[in-house]
Amino acid sequence: MRHLLKRFRKNEAGHASLEFVIMFPILFMILLSSIEIGVMTLRASLLERAVDIAVREVRLTTGTSPSHQKLKEMICDETNVVPDCLNNLALEMYLIEPRNWYDISSTAACTNRAEDVEDPDNYQHIENGMDNELMILRACAKFDPMFTDIGVSSFLSRDDAGDSAIVAMSAFVQEPR
Repeated sequence: MRHLLKRFRKNEAGHASLEFVIMFPILFMILLSSIEIGVMTLRASLLERAVDIAVREVRLTTGTSPSHQKLKEMICDETNVVPDCLNNLALEMYLIEPRNWYDISSTAACTNRAEDVEDPDNYQHIENGMDNELMILRACAKFDPMFTDIGVSSFLSRDDAGDSAIVAMSAFVQEPR
């Protein structure tokens, strides 16, 4: 028996398999996290770009004020990475007076597929802003994470439907009409 245990201790067969079994789950989790972060970054960049393009269009076409729904359509036309964009996109618009500054809420109002869609409470219509007044637009888009509870996805905050949010902000000044 002693001879068999000594031979077993000195045998190095299967050494690489043991390293593979220990390291593979770690490397696989890093790979999946990299893919998830890449997709989230792409979604965030394209949403930010779409909001900037819509705000630019609103800012340059003085005299016309798009409705809440029209502004959502303008943003959704520019981005393809938000699934069911018109239903998963929530907009907030604030009228800020630069000489009477106040901070807007740090948490964005987002949609929740587990609840009915409601009209936004924090939306100051563009026509409410006078000439040379600062308007801040914040868009929140919901998406399903690609890998649930694996790697980075396990750290994302989620709503009741299991969706995570991407938020984009833009500011503009009402041009004189």
